[in-house]
Amino acid sequence: MSAKAALLAAMLGGCAAAAPVHQASAPAGAVSGTEHVAQCQGRDGWSDAAPPVRVYANVWQVGTCGIVALLVTSDAGHILIDAATDEAAPDIARNIERLGFKLSDVKIILNGHEHLDHAGGIGALQRMTGARLLARSPARAVLESGEASADDPQLGLNPKFPGARVDGIVADGEIVRLGPLALTAHATPGHTPGSTSWSWRSCAGAECRNIVYGDSISALSNDSYRFSDHPAYVAAFRAGLDRLAGLGCDILITPHPGASDLHARLAGTAPLVDAKACARYAAGGRARLDARLAKENGR
Repeated sequence: MSAKAALLAAMLGGCAAAAPVHQASAPAGAVSGTEHVAQCQGRDGWSDAAPPVRVYANVWQVGTCGIVALLVTSDAGHILIDAATDEAAPDIARNIERLGFKLSDVKIILNGHEHLDHAGGIGALQRMTGARLLARSPARAVLESGEASADDPQLGLNPKFPGARVDGIVADGEIVRLGPLALTAHATPGHTPGSTSWSWRSCAGAECRNIVYGDSISALSNDSYRFSDHPAYVAAFRAGLDRLAGLGCDILITPHPGASDLHARLAGTAPLVDAKACARYAAGGRARLDARLAKENGR
């Protein structure tokens, strides 16, 4: 086995449980949730710079005011989920360094879905960190080319973004490992064909929580696309929603902060922990999909 293959095999581990990762002390560069929200007041653009903030334990929001980019850290290296826009990539890099972490210690990049606002900065951050990008197969060509696939309901709505190098493919239910980190991929297609949610466990002292990065689940499209004309796609969409609803889910984080009321939860004006959050999030997505299908069929 080549060194490259061996490294990839180590990243894509089997189903044995990994030890939960515990919280380190707060780096000097982190701000409080209240301060993070205050600095984003009236600013929710995809590229609007935001200071880094701890979400829980070893999980950090290093993205922008309008887009989440999550850094999951460990002594063996770090995993970055999403990277906002190409314009935002330098700010994300600065946030990682502001927390006291080295860019070269970001070893893996993962993605929620293959659109400009979440994947546009991956190529730049991959070059800055040297990290390996892992993705589900339906997202690969888009992540590498920056051009939407023909089966994306939003084809033509999103500008092309700079591509990145996909180093490995993950399947639904596969675990991505890095030292003590173990993040599980969950296929949740619908918003895009490659939409992927991620789950893992993090601990703050003796208190451990199941974390879910629930990808976008809105049934949005261009003017000519009809979900009702694509029954297999709708069936996969529904299966992904069921998968998401069934996850162990203490803390839900979404690519757009507003979809999970993240700013209020960081500020302490809403509960950070909510064991029913994933089920409620999925139910909302299912209701919106049903409403879209009913509208398409004149009901």
